[in-house]
Amino acid sequence: MRDGGLSAIVGKFYYLDNGRIMNAVLVWCYARFGVTGHQWFGLISGVLMLGLLWAAVAGALPRAGMTVPRGVPLLLASMVTVIFLFGSPNTYKTFYWPAASVSHTLPPVFACAAALPLLRATSRRGRGFALLTVFVAGLLMGTLSEETCVVGVVVLSCLLLISGRVFPQERRTFFRGWCIAGITGIVIGSLVLLGSPGSRHRRESHHAATILTPESLLGSLRGFAHIAAIILTTWQYLGAFVAGLLLGLLARQHEGRLPSMRNGTLLAWTGVCALLVSGYLCTVITYPAFGKTVATSTRLWNDYLLLYILLLVLVGALLGRAWRERGRPTGPPQAAAATMYALVCLALAVSLVHLGADMAVRARKWDHQDHWLRSQSAAGAKVLPYTRLPISKMTEPFADDGRKAWPASCVARYYHVERVFSATELP
Repeated sequence: MRDGGLSAIVGKFYYLDNGRIMNAVLVWCYARFGVTGHQWFGLISGVLMLGLLWAAVAGALPRAGMTVPRGVPLLLASMVTVIFLFGSPNTYKTFYWPAASVSHTLPPVFACAAALPLLRATSRRGRGFALLTVFVAGLLMGTLSEETCVVGVVVLSCLLLISGRVFPQERRTFFRGWCIAGITGIVIGSLVLLGSPGSRHRRESHHAATILTPESLLGSLRGFAHIAAIILTTWQYLGAFVAGLLLGLLARQHEGRLPSMRNGTLLAWTGVCALLVSGYLCTVITYPAFGKTVATSTRLWNDYLLLYILLLVLVGALLGRAWRERGRPTGPPQAAAATMYALVCLALAVSLVHLGADMAVRARKWDHQDHWLRSQSAAGAKVLPYTRLPISKMTEPFADDGRKAWPASCVARYYHVERVFSATELP
């Protein structure tokens, strides 16, 4: 990849690895800068995700007929971003590890960003641009992340089913066309991916033919139940709920434009159904490759975890609105929600401090070993020892007690040697 550039990595992904063309493009965007690209990936991707979610919130509130104090959209988007990136049981793999982030963390945010032209469409040209954008976004998503595509198709299909009850007559036809355009784009992109040599090779190597066997379906159900239990008992996700509660308590409605509570409740229940269906289907398609570890591979959850977080925001907003419309004092619940908001941020900050210290120690050891390996390779060595520096359950390059050979071969190619073997101490 370092020698061949973008065309080399796209070709490798399409013909050999997994067929994900857009995944290859995103990997090239950071990997072309070497170690520096990996170091800056977290900050740049985090700012990008925050900006996209902020724009989505700022566009959605006026469409819902809501006016909020200045700063509330950023407050809401910040909590969603923080919870999504740092509320994970394994923040390193979710946020700091680029290989996982471009496959499972960035795609659902990009999917949300595809709705931005829809939220801003007020003219015929704007509506046409929104249709084109969601189609192209779906097409690209199809070659980026199979799991996010599953979530996208399920969510858009559910919105199609309830569009007659939730959206006004004058916007209903356009919204249905927008959903259909998104689904069409995803299907075409997915067909391109599934027809690629890399995807066929991946399916064969991971026994994808067993995906619909009773054993696989039942194992997927057990795995998803385990995942759901962990997510539902992670108290930090309450931050998304209290952010929505603050939104509902602070928002002022425009008469006749705000959806009824009945429609809001219908939207929430539809979201729950979409979450359960898409979450299980994502587990089904990953089970043949991961087996029982699908329940502990936390990076795989992110494709539908953002939907869960947004659903918590919606429920909180509905409850806040119901409280305000009943004429009850809003001061006490606002104070309680703000306190919980601050508590969640503090708890996540503490966890990041510990992770940051671990990453700093690992970075110093990695730099030391990297300098030694480069010097030995330059001196003509062909076989070198390599000491694993695991962090957050990362076991590369000698995974499964050395049974997985390809990660070690990647390290060998990186340092231009024939082979590396596992060592117990740093040189």
